[in-house]
Amino acid sequence: MGKTLLGIILSVIVAAGVIFLFFMKRDVGMTSTAVPDTPIPPVTAAGPVPDARTAELAEEVRNKGWIAYCARGENGTWDLIVSRPDGSDKKNLTNTPDYEEAAPRFTIDGSKMLYRRMAKGAVIDHDLWGFQGELMIAEGSGANAIPFGGDGEFAWASWSPDGRRILCLTKKDIEIVDVATKQVVRSLSRHGIYQQLFWSPDGLWFTGTANHAGRQWCVVRMNAETGEVNPILTFQSCTPDWFPDSEHIIFSSRPANQSPTNSYGWSQLYMADGEGKNMELIYGEDGYHIYGGALSPDGQYVVFTKCPEDGGGSEKSGAPIGIMRLSDAPTIGGESPDLRRAHPQTKDGPVLMLEAGWEPAWTFAEIGGN
Repeated sequence: MGKTLLGIILSVIVAAGVIFLFFMKRDVGMTSTAVPDTPIPPVTAAGPVPDARTAELAEEVRNKGWIAYCARGENGTWDLIVSRPDGSDKKNLTNTPDYEEAAPRFTIDGSKMLYRRMAKGAVIDHDLWGFQGELMIAEGSGANAIPFGGDGEFAWASWSPDGRRILCLTKKDIEIVDVATKQVVRSLSRHGIYQQLFWSPDGLWFTGTANHAGRQWCVVRMNAETGEVNPILTFQSCTPDWFPDSEHIIFSSRPANQSPTNSYGWSQLYMADGEGKNMELIYGEDGYHIYGGALSPDGQYVVFTKCPEDGGGSEKSGAPIGIMRLSDAPTIGGESPDLRRAHPQTKDGPVLMLEAGWEPAWTFAEIGGN
């Protein structure tokens, strides 16, 4: 009986040891796969959920009209796209398999839109970009689009403040054309302007990209009445547009004193007055060219493209579109040591990033219903 009792005791001890080892092993396994202290943000199909400041900006701009831009459509061609400024309610306005559409521009009231189209597969020459393609005029929703002139005739154009005339860039001159009659009202010398020609909201000025005063890729201002030109910036600048006050211009530029990654360095977004004075940084980021800056109609926000390659991404699929508050300027993205040394007083404001596109424009009109 003593042996039996001893055997029972030994069995109990062995069983207890097995049970102890099992729980120890399980605890070690749980410890090795424990959830980290820092939670991983949820991910959607569009990428990580934006931080609180960016989410606040998206909510702020959601119902502030529409942005229009060109992007690759289902057919693989450039189509005109509109969406709310937060990227919602996206619509393809053209969806044409045989054409590439680009450069949408609205009248001030948003009732009409013009853009240019080219045959599918056409090769863009950036030195001739202002003279390539066919001008199209449509309703603000993109409906009832009709050609205006022949191929290359009025390829680059912008609206007059009243929407009755268009400012056209031709290989010979700058022409002001009456939309209803298609008659040339007035002609002015181009003074080297060859693309991105825009009419100021007060009707008194034009701005464009020019080869001016012996330099290429300059931003200039032209008096709409006399044709007199003054440079805004004469070093590697492009994509100018007007502030709503008609006194300031937004444009892209590559500063001469920046450490170059390529032959000029990276392009940043700037603003200056009409005489080229009081130049201020709006947004920049080392490793990206910031092109196509356009103001919201109230001048409170700016939309632009953020391109890792020169040329604005037009030859491929465009570049991510960014939106920020102008009150958050100057903002610098990423680490950007070169830019931060040149501009130590930055605000690092939030930037809302949308899908890849090109040549954005903004209207407060309700044009997205069709």
